[in-house]
Amino acid sequence: MRSLDELLNVSAEGRDPDWENQFFHQITKSNVNILSPDPQVGPDNWPYLLVETDKEAHESVQKILHWLHDKGIGLVVNPTEEYPDYVFTYGMIWHFKETGLFYKTMDQIKPEVVEIKENESIYYGQPSESFLPGYVRKILLEFFRDQGLIGVKINLLSDDNKNFDLCFSLESLGNPDTKEHHGIAEAISWFLPPHYSIVLISEKGLPPFSLL
Repeated sequence: MRSLDELLNVSAEGRDPDWENQFFHQITKSNVNILSPDPQVGPDNWPYLLVETDKEAHESVQKILHWLHDKGIGLVVNPTEEYPDYVFTYGMIWHFKETGLFYKTMDQIKPEVVEIKENESIYYGQPSESFLPGYVRKILLEFFRDQGLIGVKINLLSDDNKNFDLCFSLESLGNPDTKEHHGIAEAISWFLPPHYSIVLISEKGLPPFSLL
């Protein structure tokens, strides 16, 4: 396995999934310097703690990730370059705290579900604590409150009992215009691991949704 310095010297074009996996392994064993004690707003308008790699650094990345996991803050590694070496969304950070992985395949997660209908099966259930921890729900609720939304509802739905979509009720989101759906889903995705499938959907004809 290559060292962190070797990995950071790889050009952007050469940073494939294998590079990413090695980077994850090395960065979580490393120390860094915190560039600013206060989170900074990134170009995507989300808050990030900015750090840089340095052989003389003394702040443990593991401790930083632990500190960030329940605060709704992301992490940027080496933002002083033209492009940061890596941007960790908040969803990646809390998922690492819970599982030791920044993301994984969706089919590894099987929430409790109930089969309904006689001829067509729909599987549904509420996210477990491991799928969506209470502190993450709290941060999501704060985000929605800032948008003027109270009582947002969710459900986990699947047609094969393997791949589940985390569904947000359109009615509880105020029935936004269709052209706004992508932007809303993209905003929500920042709070969740990259492998979570997010869908905005009407509750009509579906199993009961529950409050987030």
